[in-house]
Amino acid sequence: MNEDHLKYTLALQHVSKIGDTTAKKLIKQCGSAEAVFKEKKENLLKIDGIGQIILNELFLTNHLDAAEDELRFIKDENIKYHHFTDDTYPQNLKHCIDSPILLFESGNINLNNKHIVSIVGARKITTSGIAFCEKLVEELAIYKPIIVSGFAYGTDITAHKAAVKNNLQTIGCLAHGLNQIYPKVHKKYVAEVENNGGFFSDFWSSDSFDRNNFLKRNRIIAGISQATIVIESAEKGGSLVTADIANSYNRDVFAVPGRVTDSQSVGCNNLIKQQKAHLLSTPLDVPYILNWQLEDLKKPVVQKQLFVQLDDNEKTIYNFLKQNDKQLLDSIAINCNMPTYKLAGILLNMELKGVVRPLPGKLFEVI
Repeated sequence: MNEDHLKYTLALQHVSKIGDTTAKKLIKQCGSAEAVFKEKKENLLKIDGIGQIILNELFLTNHLDAAEDELRFIKDENIKYHHFTDDTYPQNLKHCIDSPILLFESGNINLNNKHIVSIVGARKITTSGIAFCEKLVEELAIYKPIIVSGFAYGTDITAHKAAVKNNLQTIGCLAHGLNQIYPKVHKKYVAEVENNGGFFSDFWSSDSFDRNNFLKRNRIIAGISQATIVIESAEKGGSLVTADIANSYNRDVFAVPGRVTDSQSVGCNNLIKQQKAHLLSTPLDVPYILNWQLEDLKKPVVQKQLFVQLDDNEKTIYNFLKQNDKQLLDSIAINCNMPTYKLAGILLNMELKGVVRPLPGKLFEVI
């Protein structure tokens, strides 16, 4: 992207009455952000959703002036940036209708690994929540996933630290420009996160710090990932917003269940109860349900055992698969009358016994 292209894209991003969805529509209709500002007003008014109020703000001169200032910051601080049409733009995020037209980056992020999960949850995370989060990241480490979170207190920073400890790439999605860090106490973690990944933000260095920014930031956390995992949550909270956004993007959501009397488990229990999330009882549920494969690892060949002992549930699944060939996880759950969260664990045991195997696309078959 040349400098002029970036400047006009920044100017379009600066127009408060134009969101990312409308901005993309304008760019698509006109050909570029620069062309939007040079298009005749009568032609712009023909575009669905564009009215006189938007046009009045669009052609204010302060947008280009502000873009010049932010462009200077980007150049001076060597900030990386990704236009939503660039090949370097996160592919998962590119499919989200409200993803930012520009995404800013610091650090050394590499998105070649498609195993990307967001871990979110309560800021006042409990001791057991910390332990589960650390165990989760440790046991997923064999798959080399990218761990995404919001760099906030509690669950977020626990996930980032666990990723660094296990030599995994981690990405912090910020609710402010890359010229600052919030909370300030987390500045001590910036270097190691950037050495093991980095930070994404669609906010400018001049943007004011606003609590609503955190809700806007959550769409990037949910959109960049294959799945979102909620460790703990009260009845209301930002992590539940992230889970809802992930569901709207048709992404998998996992929630760690807790006792009904625990205030920090209410949100997770509700997600599971409302069938908005898979029940996450063990870290292995994640790769199993997402059908992650260890293509790059040398796995021992599992020989089918003679006279394998199967319990009643396993026999039901085995007979169904034997009669119906390859089947989807959801199809097995429906036909064998088992909830998905329970089925995942049973199938894993059967795989270890050497009687079934997972296939791409959440399919399973008998060996």
